[in-house]
Amino acid sequence: MYHGELTDSISCPFCSIPAGDILDENEYALAVRDRCPVSEGHTLIITKRHVDDYFKLSREEKSGPGALLEKVKNAIDRELNPDGYNIGMNIGEAAGQRIFHVHIHLIPRVKGETLNGDRAVKGVIRNKMSY
Repeated sequence: MYHGELTDSISCPFCSIPAGDILDENEYALAVRDRCPVSEGHTLIITKRHVDDYFKLSREEKSGPGALLEKVKNAIDRELNPDGYNIGMNIGEAAGQRIFHVHIHLIPRVKGETLNGDRAVKGVIRNKMSY
């Protein structure tokens, strides 16, 4: 099992991920499939150190998720051949963060699955999807 730092991490679901669930990892991050996926292949890139805010990571710690994001994207391309991706991160409760441990959503997308695909990311803000 992976264990993050104990500070504020005792009840964090990302601080004790079974080794069998880890798709890939590097020194600073690991990748797992999302348990409530938006689409097939929806993957989370999670920092190994328990930190609630991406902007609190060191420069070195920020390099790990970025490198793993690229590696996992390439694997999903080979496996599923999606038409595009959404990459997202919620930082703070006002932004929709519910698990206070840094994680990045990598969401494969296929044409036709959103009503307005050219504006899909703005759909997280009420009344901003169409403009």
